[in-house]
Amino acid sequence: MRPERLMTGAERAAADPRLIGGGRVGLLTNFTGTMPDLGRSVDALRAAGVPVTALFGPEHGLSGSAQAGGSESESVDERTGLPVFDTYLSTDAELDAMLHDADVDTLVFDMQDIGARFYTYIWTMYDAMRSAARAGLRFVVLDRPNPLGGVWVAGPGVVEPACRSFVGRVDVHQRHGLTAGELARLFACRDLRAEGLELELEVVEMSGWDSHTGARATGQAWVPPSPNIPTLQSAYAFSGMGLIEGTTLSEGRGTTHPFETVGAPFLSARFGEDVREQNLPGLLVRDVWFQPTFHKYVGERCRGVQLHITDFDAYQPVLTAIAVLDAALRDAPDEVHSLPAGARQDPGRSGFALDRLWGSAGLREAMESGQGLGGLACVRSMRTAEVYSGDVLLYER
Repeated sequence: MRPERLMTGAERAAADPRLIGGGRVGLLTNFTGTMPDLGRSVDALRAAGVPVTALFGPEHGLSGSAQAGGSESESVDERTGLPVFDTYLSTDAELDAMLHDADVDTLVFDMQDIGARFYTYIWTMYDAMRSAARAGLRFVVLDRPNPLGGVWVAGPGVVEPACRSFVGRVDVHQRHGLTAGELARLFACRDLRAEGLELELEVVEMSGWDSHTGARATGQAWVPPSPNIPTLQSAYAFSGMGLIEGTTLSEGRGTTHPFETVGAPFLSARFGEDVREQNLPGLLVRDVWFQPTFHKYVGERCRGVQLHITDFDAYQPVLTAIAVLDAALRDAPDEVHSLPAGARQDPGRSGFALDRLWGSAGLREAMESGQGLGGLACVRSMRTAEVYSGDVLLYER
C-alpha cells in the first residue's frame, strides 16, 4: 500500500482556515515555515483568508540571515507589509508588550524544530506560550515533523534550576523525540499549569507522518533551519555534538560540515585513532584538518575528525558526543574544558556554557575529575513511548 502523503499543520490550515479559528492572528514564524512548493506559509495562510496581521521572528530572524546568537532588525515584512516583532531573547515584559502592541486574538506558531533541547526555536515557542497565557490569547501550533524521528530520546531529561536558560527553560531530554505540537502539550499541561497559567492551546496535527523515519521519507525538500544546520546529517549530529559548543573544541562552525566536524589546534593523531577504536554505532570516522573561516580558532589549522553518519537508526548522538569528548580529554587533558556562558544568556545562572547545554554541572564535573566520562548516565537512547505519556504524544510510536 502506498504511504499517505505528509501534510504539515500549515498545509492543513491553509486548506481549512477554520482549524486556526477567528479573530486577528499573529504568526510566530520564520523562513522554515514553508509549504510543499517552498512558498511561505504566511502567504499561503493569508491567501486562504486567515487574517494574519502581525509577524513574530526568532533567533536568526524572519528571513534567516543572522548567525547564531543574532536576529534581524527589519520591522516590516517587505512582501506583506505586516509589522515584524523580534522576539529573540526578549524578557517576559517585552514579549507581553509586543503582544499588546500587535493587538491579536490568536498567536500561531509555525517553525521547523530539529529535535534537540538546545535548539532555540522550541524555547521561543515556550516563552510565547507563557506570554499568550498571561494575555488570555489562544495559541495554535501548526505541527511539523521532528526530523530525527519520534521513536528515540537520549541524554539527560532534567534541567536544573541553576542551569536554565534559552537553551533549556524546563525539563526536556537532550534528544527529545517530540514534535513542536507535542512539546507544546507537555509545556501547557506541566510547566504552565505549575505557574498557575492556563492556556487555550490547539495543535493542528500533521497527517501522514511516520515517526520512525523523521524527515527522511516525507517527500519534502530539506530547508536548512539555521545557517549552521545545512543538511539533515548536520541536524542528527547537532543533537549530540551541540555539546561541543560549550567547550574549547571547535564544533566545526566556519566549515562546510558544522557539528559533523570536531577538532582543535592542540589535538594530535591519537584523538582520531581513539574515536575510531570505539566503533561507535552508525558512524564512520575520518581524520581531517580544517581552518575555520569564523567562530572558534578562525584562521587556525585544526586537527580533528569528521563524523560520517551511515545508519540514522543505529546512530546514537549523545553517546557519540560523550565518546568524542572523552577521547579529546585523553589526548589533551589540560586544554579541553568548558567555556564560560555567554553574557546574554540569563545572567545569574550557571557561569559555564556546558552546564546549560547538559542541564546540570554533571558533565563538566566529570570532565574536571580526570576519571573519564564512562560513568555518565542517560547517554544511551531510550524509547519515546517509555518516557512520555499518551497525554503528550499525538502520533503513533
